Amino acid sequence: MDPARRDQFTQRWNAYFPGADLPITFYYTDKPQGTERPEEHECFVAQLTAVRQGRDRCFDLDSVECPGGKRYLGFSQSIMPNFEYFLSCGIPGQLEGERYKKTPELVNEVMKKAPTFVAPAPYVVFKRWDRLEPNDEPDVVIFFAPPDVLSGLFTLAGFDESELEAVIAPFGAGCGTIVQYPYLERERERPRAVLGMFDVSARPWVPRETLTFALPMSKFGRMIDDMDESFLITESWQRVKNRLPPR
Repeated sequence: MDPARRDQFTQRWNAYFPGADLPITFYYTDKPQGTERPEEHECFVAQLTAVRQGRDRCFDLDSVECPGGKRYLGFSQSIMPNFEYFLSCGIPGQLEGERYKKTPELVNEVMKKAPTFVAPAPYVVFKRWDRLEPNDEPDVVIFFAPPDVLSGLFTLAGFDESELEAVIAPFGAGCGTIVQYPYLERERERPRAVLGMFDVSARPWVPRETLTFALPMSKFGRMIDDMDESFLITESWQRVKNRLPPR
């Protein structure tokens, strides 16, 4: 990451979204950078709290405890036995269901449509934006943000697009909406941003009024370039900006 480019966005972000948290980023690599195993089983989303606070983290197959996290980070392609029951009604006396889908048959149909991918390298590094160094090349940028900030990101994502769905909100696990889906968007000619963290199981690990907004770096670069000529310079945004809470 070019330090000048990194700092350019930071300056614009602080000017137009004062007090809002900087995004975090990730990239895959062949080089281990101090992977850590969690002290106890926890949702992968919970493990990103340290990253949001400015602590770099590197993960591999063994440092992600959750089977879903392994899958949505591309480290495993397996699915737990009876997953169709786990995501729906469960099996009485054997398996508690999450009841996110009405029937096991519906889950099976969903899984036929769900994307998969294989991690391109054995390690994935997460860093906050201001922690990026010249040799870092982030694949995806992830914002954890409240509604007013999300409205700005959503609108900026569509600033140079004629399509009505410059932002998508697919069904999926919390980690899937910040890693798998935006990573796969890199393959599209016009990548879309992904609004996420609606996953009820992941919600306890993020602040109450927070969702995520994740997008490939290629799309994000265009958004950085557009900031100074977009709605962000208008009085309409000024009224929203004035009520953004201080950090």
